[in-house]
Amino acid sequence: MSDDLKPQAPKKAAAPKEAILKEEGERIAKRIARAGICSRRDAERMIEEKRVSVNGKLLDSPACVVTAADRITVDGVLLPEKEPTRLWRYNKPAGLVTTHRDPEGRPTLFEKLPEDMPRVISIGRLDLTSEGLLLLTNDGELARRLELPSTGWIRRYRVRVNGDVDEAALAGLADGVTVEGVRYGPIEAVLEKRQGLANAWLTVSITEGKNREIRRVMAHLGYRVNRLIRIAYGPFQLGYLPEGAVEEIPARILREQLGRNEKAPRVPQPLSPSPAMVVRKRAERRVDETPREERFDEPRTGGMNWEEKKKAMAKAAAARGSAARAGAKAGGKPSAGKPSAGKPAGAGRPSGGKPAGGKPGPRRPSGRDR
Repeated sequence: MSDDLKPQAPKKAAAPKEAILKEEGERIAKRIARAGICSRRDAERMIEEKRVSVNGKLLDSPACVVTAADRITVDGVLLPEKEPTRLWRYNKPAGLVTTHRDPEGRPTLFEKLPEDMPRVISIGRLDLTSEGLLLLTNDGELARRLELPSTGWIRRYRVRVNGDVDEAALAGLADGVTVEGVRYGPIEAVLEKRQGLANAWLTVSITEGKNREIRRVMAHLGYRVNRLIRIAYGPFQLGYLPEGAVEEIPARILREQLGRNEKAPRVPQPLSPSPAMVVRKRAERRVDETPREERFDEPRTGGMNWEEKKKAMAKAAAARGSAARAGAKAGGKPSAGKPSAGKPAGAGRPSGGKPAGGKPGPRRPSGRDR
């Protein structure tokens, strides 16, 4: 029997697409933290205390990957849905610690935040005496990725130092510097102004943000930092945000600034325009590019097109000119008309019958001379 006549085995039904695609999951501690309940460390501690269940099964280890289809409970309460990624600007005052809990009992900035804010973490840190712009987010993955120097975001500071500033030494920081075995990348430091004989204000820009980087580099140059204010972190500026105030960055601006960054997680991309919008925009563009004279070639509903209107206006102007010339010939000279308000009759006419600009006539005596 030839191969063509052999009965062919029935084809297997194609598996549904949903079964082929493996749903992406995440670790249970991360999922709990993204719900805004606690940090990852606290979530791992809660799991070890057997307070977390997945699909009715009590967990005893954080080594568990969950998906959106899993039912997670903490202390018997169903875990809320993940919050959308949000970002805030905060003007940190000096004297606050950038941590949730301080072993020494010092005040933390998270204790000073409004009560209606969800649980947030900081993107980078500012030490106890530093102040200025601090970004806060509810997305830990976003915070870690924006802290990496690979993002290329520049942190800009205003720094007041004590000492005789050498601008050549500041310019040398552009090539990087090694301080006590630690290599710091390029730093842009510019003298802004001198304040008296002892202090000076600098503008310093860095991209790495290592621990106490600016203070250690300035100490290496012989300057003591007595004030440090962060004024920008990437595209986000401190601006006129009052000290201690917090302000959420609108979702639209967040999409604009992070949408081009492929590493930014869970940031929705702008929606593509609808077909109707595309057609409308193209029509508007064609009208804008058409010369003005060509836009009125077709007759208007009023009755005249542009060329006819121009001819009619020229004809009317010629008729007015002919009428004026005919009136001048009939009367010998055009009528002077009524004098304008506020001026005596004959004002502005040359005296003595002479044209304007000629020799003035004799001075008439005033009432006193009579």
